[in-house]
Amino acid sequence: MPPATEPSDPSTRDQGERADAAARRPRLTPPIADVRRAVRAVLDGVPADGLVLVALSGGPDSLALAAGVAFEAPRAGLRAGAVAVDHGLQAGSAEVAARAAEQARGLGLDPVLVTRVDVGGEGGPEASARRARYAALDEAARQTDAAGVLLGHTLDDQAETVLLGLARGSGAASLAGMPARSGRYARPLLGIRRSTTVQACADAGLEPWTDPHNADPSYARVRVRERVLPVLEAELGPGIAEALVRTAEQLREDDDAFEAQIDELIEEICEPAEAGIAVSVGALAANPAALRQRIIRHVIGSEFGVALSRVQTLEVARLVTDWHGQGPLELPDGVRATRAGRYVVFSTTGSTEILPHDH
Repeated sequence: MPPATEPSDPSTRDQGERADAAARRPRLTPPIADVRRAVRAVLDGVPADGLVLVALSGGPDSLALAAGVAFEAPRAGLRAGAVAVDHGLQAGSAEVAARAAEQARGLGLDPVLVTRVDVGGEGGPEASARRARYAALDEAARQTDAAGVLLGHTLDDQAETVLLGLARGSGAASLAGMPARSGRYARPLLGIRRSTTVQACADAGLEPWTDPHNADPSYARVRVRERVLPVLEAELGPGIAEALVRTAEQLREDDDAFEAQIDELIEEICEPAEAGIAVSVGALAANPAALRQRIIRHVIGSEFGVALSRVQTLEVARLVTDWHGQGPLELPDGVRATRAGRYVVFSTTGSTEILPHDH
């Protein structure tokens, strides 16, 4: 009989540690595999040894995403961390953020940051919380030199966004929903149902936090989720959420095409003006209405940081298509639109002086 291996033998300890790790590793189930596959596709474009951060609320979507990133990032030669943002909007929010951070560390993510933000009231609580959250995520990305920030929005979130945009009469850009990528941000789970992330957490032995705001009918998004979409599914048949997301994808393709056209045109049709910018009337008139109105919104947005409503956009367009001597238009934030000969001039002083353009 061969002699028994001593317990202190390093090879035995290594085998034991690997066995323990295998025992702790969650069994690969279809929901876990779906999340990992979605994460893998997004990580493919991150530079080697880059850091990605997961925006972690502790809910099932972001927690399933964190688990998927913790598994896939090392295999892609990347580092992965997390940011838990405490909005301070409800009792115990600090404990929720700390618990989310603890779970992230347990998954092996590093660094894990917890940041508290002050949510103002401008534009309503949802919009204020969103602005504060993204400001905190931007700062975390700068501090850590992260290559990207991953958000846990799902197919259901996308469907709700499109339906809300439709109900509000939003334009195609809004109905296109949330982009899969936007700057440093990426949303790997836009093709994954919320039920899948919930099951992925259960299969991995993770305990997500349930946000009480997600059941509060005072929020329009909650009413869409709990009442409107179920009625549409019941009356029109299953697959409504997927159909809304397909619509968003098609509209985003259209929106991207328009933006590419605008990028090609903008330098040729604009001139600098005192305290503003001037756009060629002839160029605006020569383009179809859809492109003309997008150019107007693009110019105002990029030059002054102002978002025009459809009514305001159409009024500006009338300075091109229905000009009969009408006076300047007052737009938000002190911006004025004035027809001046061959140009529509946008400025904050009311001046219509066109400045020399160094081509």
